[in-house]
Amino acid sequence: METNNKRTCLYDKHVALGALISPFGGFDMPIQYSGIVDEHQAVRQACGVFDVSHMGEVLVSGADAERYVNHIFTNDVTKVDAGKILYGMMCYENGGVVDDLLVYKMATDRYFLVINAANIDKDWAWIQEQAKGYDVVLEHQSEQYGEVAVQGPESEQVLKEVLGIDGSDLTFYTFKQIDRMIVSRTGYTGEDGFEIYADADYIRQCWDKLIASGRCKPCGLGCRDTLRFEVGLPLYGDELSADITPVMAGLGMFVKLDKEEFIGREALAKQKAEGPQKKLVGIELHDKAIPRHGYAVLKDGAVIGEVTTGYHTISTDKSVCMALIDARYAALDTEVEIQIRKKTFPGTVCKKRFYDKHYKRD
Repeated sequence: METNNKRTCLYDKHVALGALISPFGGFDMPIQYSGIVDEHQAVRQACGVFDVSHMGEVLVSGADAERYVNHIFTNDVTKVDAGKILYGMMCYENGGVVDDLLVYKMATDRYFLVINAANIDKDWAWIQEQAKGYDVVLEHQSEQYGEVAVQGPESEQVLKEVLGIDGSDLTFYTFKQIDRMIVSRTGYTGEDGFEIYADADYIRQCWDKLIASGRCKPCGLGCRDTLRFEVGLPLYGDELSADITPVMAGLGMFVKLDKEEFIGREALAKQKAEGPQKKLVGIELHDKAIPRHGYAVLKDGAVIGEVTTGYHTISTDKSVCMALIDARYAALDTEVEIQIRKKTFPGTVCKKRFYDKHYKRD
């Protein structure tokens, strides 16, 4: 079926593999191939590869690059060396989130920003608007890069033996440049893994080699969501938004209030000092019912919030969700209910991480 959505450089590869294709972030993307459970387990136990070419890339360079990036970013890029990656948010003045992103520090005068596909146009407009008065050059490079994410406990070995790329020198949240290619070690699955950014031809070659090897299962966005959810990683539009601040979402560690200034600093400092009215929590149901995005969370019959993401977890076999609720009921072990269609199901507030992460830290 023809659509007006964009397609990545790997679109025909997904069709050839019989992937279920669906719109996501303005792109026609693969949701699953062999099945979400099968792909999820491949990443947890061995290795999977994702097409993430829909992500956006912006290069910031110039004399004021560091000062400018620090102005629009909640984390502090001055505290890390070149070759490091930082996670954080771009915020509005009121503390709401424009987007969450990764910032790759190439040099003090050169930064590579990786933004969410659904927010590319909005982010690019925001980044340009905020750059007024700064000596920077902004380059929208989203069309120049394809990207694959190789994820799972066998990813380092697969990268070297199948693609000839040695990632052993990279630790968590670091990267290196090889010619015009960027290789990083971050991931969005809770497992060890790598990202390769390069031109479309090279990314297509990487994909073909990985699939042909039989050692790396093709994975869709369906299991990408179940994987990130199990380890408590947020998705913009669900756990972060213009209405959900980093403080509400429990991501205050990525908001460096000791910086002199950044957009949203005053609002976030005030919210952190006073405590947010709403908090993002985990909830475990006492039943097999599955809570979904938008379902109401209740306490003694009164609505106190709503589910942001919910699943019956593949790795732990539990019905759990993340939910934004009234902060008065956010303490661990608080008993709540979730409205699922015409019934309510009891649950207990718990930690947002439902499965332990396995990253290479050293």
